[in-house]
Amino acid sequence: MHQQLVIEKISSILEATDGTYDVKLTQLLDSAKRIFIAGAGRSKLVGNFFAMRLVHGGYDVSVVGEIVTPSIKAGDLLIIISGSGETEQLVAFTKSAKKIGANIVLISAKDSSTIGDMADAVFQIGRAEQYGKVFGMPMGTVFELSTLLFLESTVSHIIHEKGIPEEIMRERHANLE
Repeated sequence: MHQQLVIEKISSILEATDGTYDVKLTQLLDSAKRIFIAGAGRSKLVGNFFAMRLVHGGYDVSVVGEIVTPSIKAGDLLIIISGSGETEQLVAFTKSAKKIGANIVLISAKDSSTIGDMADAVFQIGRAEQYGKVFGMPMGTVFELSTLLFLESTVSHIIHEKGIPEEIMRERHANLE
């Protein structure tokens, strides 16, 4: 019962998401010098998944907040994952990156927000009205899981578009684990 609930909800969110986002996001990734990914809480974990797969795909990626993250510069891309687009720390990151001349992408449940107003592109996952309380999927679960699947499908698009063999991706995978 609960598996079906989750599958149906996430499916409805993804069906309501613009089908061209994977191509648009890939173009932004390809035009960036470097890519920085930021989120808070579980959205940050979703960003970590995406960052890892992008590294496997051959991109230069850093996760904001890690001790080895370099400074962002003009021509870089900052991807913010925030359901609300209002998380204070992420608003501050966005302001700093924008001032430096980096490009900003917001992945959000909302089409309008403080971060969205500063972003060069907003990718709204589903529609805002789909994010009411969902029994069994509390506190942002719907956005986080939907975003994870959206980003994984974007990675799938990249792999197929560029013809990246799994063997090459495995060579880029961490080997100190």
